[in-house]
Amino acid sequence: MNTPQDAVEMPGLSVVIGGTGGLGAALVGGMRARGESVLAIGRRTDPPIDFIQTASIATCAQRVTDELSGRGQRLRRLIVATGFLHGETASGSRADPERSWQHLEADALSHSFAVNAIGPALVMRHFLPLLPRQGPCLAAFFSARVGSMGDNALGGWYAYRASKAALNQLVRTASIELARRNREAICVALHPGTVDTPLSQPFAKAGLKVRPPEVAAAELIAVMDGLSASQTGGFYDHHGQTVPW
Repeated sequence: MNTPQDAVEMPGLSVVIGGTGGLGAALVGGMRARGESVLAIGRRTDPPIDFIQTASIATCAQRVTDELSGRGQRLRRLIVATGFLHGETASGSRADPERSWQHLEADALSHSFAVNAIGPALVMRHFLPLLPRQGPCLAAFFSARVGSMGDNALGGWYAYRASKAALNQLVRTASIELARRNREAICVALHPGTVDTPLSQPFAKAGLKVRPPEVAAAELIAVMDGLSASQTGGFYDHHGQTVPW
């Protein structure tokens, strides 16, 4: 990984999908504080993006295309800071992390894959072509360490683990195609760690290091700043360390 002094400057527009959530908003704020041009997209923006309503992904990609044209900028950084672990599914039922295979439900599995894998896959389809064909650029998709098969020693959390593992494979595959378009492009999966947001709050426990969104955002920005093209296709945590697949 590059040192901060060697980090490549990436002028242009940054887009944060999930930019109205706890961690996403902190990322937007952190980058804007550095003077960067950032566009936040989320379920409460205009237009909104909703991975259950997949047509919204193409609509938002067109909005970014128009923004780039109007600003005379290029898309230099795409961050997908989204995820589903627990809560209400599209059908209105409740989903929580499964402790056993006896708790597996098709509805919860379907919703987890829709938000954690299918939505980001369609973001790849519509947004990755907006990245430049020359020069440094980055696409980062927020995954989770529990999506690692090599690091799974506890079991449970079937839907979340499997859908994030699927995301990791999508990122790895997209990185290969993206590199054919632009040798300087970076496409990675990032593990943010445990952040004090509604997604992780119900599962915070004594001894678990939970960081405020602003701290986590600063760590992740530093990791993204330090990545080089040789690291594309990798899976990294908020310290920049490689996470096993």
